This record gives sequence, C-alpha cells and structure tokens, in this order.
Amino acid sequence: MAKAESITVHADGIDVVVSNPGKVFFPQRGETKLDLIEYYRAVAEPFMEWIRGRPVMMERYPNGVGGKSWWQKRVPAGTPEWVHTTEVATPNGTKSDALVVQDMAHVVWAVNLGCLGFHVWPFHAATPEHTDELRVDLDPSPGVGYHEVKQAARLARDLLGELGIRANVKTSGSRGLHIYVPLQPRWDSYQVRAAAVALARLLEKRHPDLITAQWWKEERGRRVFVDYNQNAPHKTVFGAWCVRPRVGGQVSTPLAWDELDDVEPDDLTIATVPALVAARGNPWSGPAREPQSIEPLLEQYDRDLASGMMDAPWPPVYPKMPNEPPRVAPSRAKKPR
Repeated sequence: MAKAESITVHADGIDVVVSNPGKVFFPQRGETKLDLIEYYRAVAEPFMEWIRGRPVMMERYPNGVGGKSWWQKRVPAGTPEWVHTTEVATPNGTKSDALVVQDMAHVVWAVNLGCLGFHVWPFHAATPEHTDELRVDLDPSPGVGYHEVKQAARLARDLLGELGIRANVKTSGSRGLHIYVPLQPRWDSYQVRAAAVALARLLEKRHPDLITAQWWKEERGRRVFVDYNQNAPHKTVFGAWCVRPRVGGQVSTPLAWDELDDVEPDDLTIATVPALVAARGNPWSGPAREPQSIEPLLEQYDRDLASGMMDAPWPPVYPKMPNEPPRVAPSRAKKPR
C-alpha cells in the first residue's frame, strides 16, 4: 500500500485518525500498524466481550517491535474527550487515569499511539471494589518446556474442577499459559490473591516434581511456577486476544481445553488467529463466562494458616504485609548464630 501520512478509521460511530498506517510493527512478516488494527477488528466480538469496561495499561512501541518502548500508566495529555478513563493505582500506590476499553474506537486510538498489547486490571471500571477474575500464571522455569506447562495447566484445571470451580485457559503469547476463572462479585483483590496462594500450594503438594509455589527463583528448580502474585492488588496481566511485542506478532489466545495439544503457541499470531476464531468461535463464551465461587480455596487458605503456615511472600514493591515471612531469598537470609 502507499505510505499515506494518515487515514481515518471509522469504528463504533467514531472517526479515529491513524497516522503512518503503513509503519511496520512486526518485522518477521512485515505487518503494519494498520494490520494490527485490522487484527483487533477481526477478533472484535470475543475481544470486546471480555475486555469491555476494563481499565488497561498500555505497552507502547511507537516504532514497532524492537524500537523504544515504555509503559503508559495514564492516558497522555490531549486525549480526546470521548475516550473513557478511570482512576487506578499501580502496585507502588501511584494513582493515574487509565484508559478504559469501551469499544473498538478506543482500541484503534490506542494502537495509533503504538500500543501493541493491553495489560488489564481484573475488575470493571464501574465496580472496582470487586475483583471479578482469578488469574493463574503458569510460568516455566529455565529448562521447562511447553509440554510441562500443559501438564501443569491440566492438573490445575482438574484440581479446580474437584472444588467445583470451572476454569478457562489461554496462551500467554510467550512461553507460558494463563488460567482464568470468572468470579462472582463478592471478593476483593486480597481475598483473590489468598485463593491463588491456596491453589498454588495445593498443586505443589500434589505434584512436587512438576509444580512449585516457591516465590524465590533459587527454590523453584526445573518446575512450573504458579505465580499467585499476579492476583495481588493493583496488578495487571497481559490481556486475552492481545498481541505481544514480538517480531512474529504472537497473540495471547484463549483456547478450549481440548485444543492444547493441537496448537503451538508461537503459531498463534495476528496472521492466524482471526481464521481460528472464524472457524471455531470463542471458547470463552457461554458457560465459560459463568461466574464462579472461590470459597473452597479461601477455606483451604484459612486451614493452612490455622496449621501454622504463613502467608506467601509478596513482591518487593508492596509494603510489608501481615503474617508475611521475611522478604529475603533463603540464600541471603541471616543464619542464626
């Protein structure tokens, strides 16, 4: 296409000016800014069904993958009046006016700024007091491959199923998998994190050779880490259907559980995912969206505390929490004389 200086994209009744639409964002196949917009429009139905009304943090690469990048925690000056925002806090307590993805016009506007993917808060802007998703990040340690991550994901699904909790799965867009549980509007982020801690510890207890709940990397070994702290207050997670800043334009793609063996995560890109959605629809629709209860996990967390266990370690940007163990790696802890 000719390298037009700008074009106008009509989305949801709003005209959004897109500058430099032919700028290459993903060098592996040469996809451009406009290609990224067309990708998001192609998956608009499942994408908006999940993300609509949620605040997001933008990961900006104005010159495409490999160029200068930064996190956009707040919308920039000069943001159009029609853009929805809401006040959020980051883990260190800084407050900012974050973008709320209300429709595809908001997505096009963000992509024009060079936003490749969205890191999404686990609540809707209208109800920030209720965390409405439990998000389990299965993070492979060095030496652990996708085969082991798939095993861990299925074991997590089965354990949750035993507790009466239905879970969904998506690729992370990189090396891991994410498990999502839509929640009833009853709990805050501290309670949801506690449920994630209980789940991680149960999985480690059952499958200690494959799965670990250990926060310190030196204690994980060659195991899949269940990152419970992705549920800590104010944390965001890379969004479903969003495109990673990788040269191949890999997508964090929701899957049906029986698809785990049929796909290679690196093959799920902006070039292939629209056809996949057109062929089999949205695996996170219908029953998969039914809000679940985490009461069984919270009861397990309370039993763990009653047995003498402490809370799991928090990330370093958080203040010291009640009942938290010393926030220092075991190898650096002072030994008793």
